[in-house]
Amino acid sequence: MPPRKPGPVQKPANAGASFKRIMKYASEYKGHMALVVVFIVISSLASVIGTSFLQIIIDDYITPMIGNKDEVLFAKLIGTLAQMMLVYALGALSSYGYSRIMLTVSTKTLFNLRKDLFTHMEKLPIRYFDTHTHGDVMSRYTNDIDTIREMLSNSISSFISSAITVIGVFFMMVYYSWQLTLLVLAMLVVLLFVTGFIGSRSGKYFKEQQKKIGAVNGYIEEMIDGQKVVKVFVHEKNSKDEFEKLNDELCEASTNAHTFANIMGPVNNNLAHIQYAILAVVGCILAINGVSTFSGVITVGTVVAFLQYSRNFSMPIAQVAQQFNAVLSALAGAERIFAVLDEQPEADDGYVTLVNAEIAPDGTITESEKRTGVWAWKHPHKADGTVTYTKVEGRVEFDDVTFGYEENKTVLNGVSLYAKPGQKIAFVGSTGAGKTTITNLINRFYDVPDGKIRYDGININKIKKQDLRRSLSMVLQDTHLFTGTVMDNIRYGKLDATDEEVMAAARLANADTFIRHLPEGYNTMLTSDGANLSQGQRQLLAIARAAVADPPVLILDEATSSIDTRTEALIEKGMDSLMKGRTVFVIAHRLSTVRNSNAIMVLENGRIIERGDHDKLIEEKGKYYQLYTGMFELS
Repeated sequence: MPPRKPGPVQKPANAGASFKRIMKYASEYKGHMALVVVFIVISSLASVIGTSFLQIIIDDYITPMIGNKDEVLFAKLIGTLAQMMLVYALGALSSYGYSRIMLTVSTKTLFNLRKDLFTHMEKLPIRYFDTHTHGDVMSRYTNDIDTIREMLSNSISSFISSAITVIGVFFMMVYYSWQLTLLVLAMLVVLLFVTGFIGSRSGKYFKEQQKKIGAVNGYIEEMIDGQKVVKVFVHEKNSKDEFEKLNDELCEASTNAHTFANIMGPVNNNLAHIQYAILAVVGCILAINGVSTFSGVITVGTVVAFLQYSRNFSMPIAQVAQQFNAVLSALAGAERIFAVLDEQPEADDGYVTLVNAEIAPDGTITESEKRTGVWAWKHPHKADGTVTYTKVEGRVEFDDVTFGYEENKTVLNGVSLYAKPGQKIAFVGSTGAGKTTITNLINRFYDVPDGKIRYDGININKIKKQDLRRSLSMVLQDTHLFTGTVMDNIRYGKLDATDEEVMAAARLANADTFIRHLPEGYNTMLTSDGANLSQGQRQLLAIARAAVADPPVLILDEATSSIDTRTEALIEKGMDSLMKGRTVFVIAHRLSTVRNSNAIMVLENGRIIERGDHDKLIEEKGKYYQLYTGMFELS
């Protein structure tokens, strides 16, 4: 496996704190970590001790046997070689041991980290996902987790092993020849200077390369998405010219980056060879002159052993430098992960819950342990400890609601409206008028700072968010289908729904016919967000998913925007059945879909400027009239 090219290293803002938090995850495996340290010490010492056998073998056996076949010495040589092999074998087994254990520790640690990350992500408010791109969130699970895996499985153990080896080798070099050790240290300074000089320039160009890669990838993605537009306007040549320009810039930046990166290895290797040659010459001069050191007079065996130690000394230092960069990248990635974990989860101080209920002949509502098909709000009153039950009917009221996603920038201004059970309320208006914001507030995706929203007479801030959302169903303009069968995707609206209930919901949404024409009907597997279906078919499945939930309140946010007028006409009958007895909020650009609404709210700049049914608003000849007649002029 070729060595990784040095690239830009992302620096953590608080490396110590991030490292402690990672180690807190790994602390569950303290016994494993202690065993890893023991194995690392054994492996490093085996490497140091094994090299010392070279001096004994050369001075005590090989040199005396030159020109003299001494069987006794030869037998001792074989025994010493066997001991040397055992030491190295023990070191190899220890290396395998700590590598295998660290792999297990890193895998289990990342399992727990990934689990906590996903669990916490599910608790985050919608605001977080509205303000962070999907790619940025996904990178926490992929790139950032991968850098931590590299650190736990390789970097930490390599760092400890290299440190112990360097310390042990340094003392052995001093023991054999402090004179040659000084020479090694001088050469090491030169090596580090050259490496730093080349690395700094390589890093600068790698940063430039990353920018150019982003520009090229972004342009390619843009051109793929807009290929139809490119062909319509016959701009293939312009697209190609622009791509070639960006590609040339990437080529130049990449060439500069890899020029320095590729010469670093050969330069370091040649410096190591020069050092080896100098040490060999100087060592032989010291041995010829009988210079003394801590181990005694320098001999040929001393020089050979020292040369091997010098190699063992430089290599771990280079590894430490390389692993140090990997650790910094991992800690930077850890900071991004912990930033998500430190995000405040969605607050929920509601205490009113949704329960199965029974209604007595006299109208008294009581909680039922059985599934009755009747739902009620269980409202405990803190003041006197009593509990009251309110039947879920879908009565929704906005009372002077003002809201903005950002401080000092309101989206809704004093909105008031009242929806009776079973009414169909439509919102129309230009983009940005606040239509979708109203539905976000009903779901408590965002909480209202001013004004009140009541659901069946209860302030929705008192209702637990999960119970509130269980009583609602929503069909969005951008449908999302999960990997699974058609049956599973519809059942997502009600996980305990029977196959019969799923099929009934599909018939209600007029999706049953096209589903039965799929290769495996309801068991057809959907992947890639239902890429094997048309947009209209995907929308029909989303409507069926809402239907199977059987909620008292239904929110349709551009639910039929991706359906052609013929399909729209087919599902309107089913939608009428679906909406019967339910409170329905409809957002639609197609004004034909809101004509039969009980009330139409016309929004502009966050305010309701007109309200009434279709006929009333047409008579008034206001904003709705302009939108409605404008639609027909365009058609």
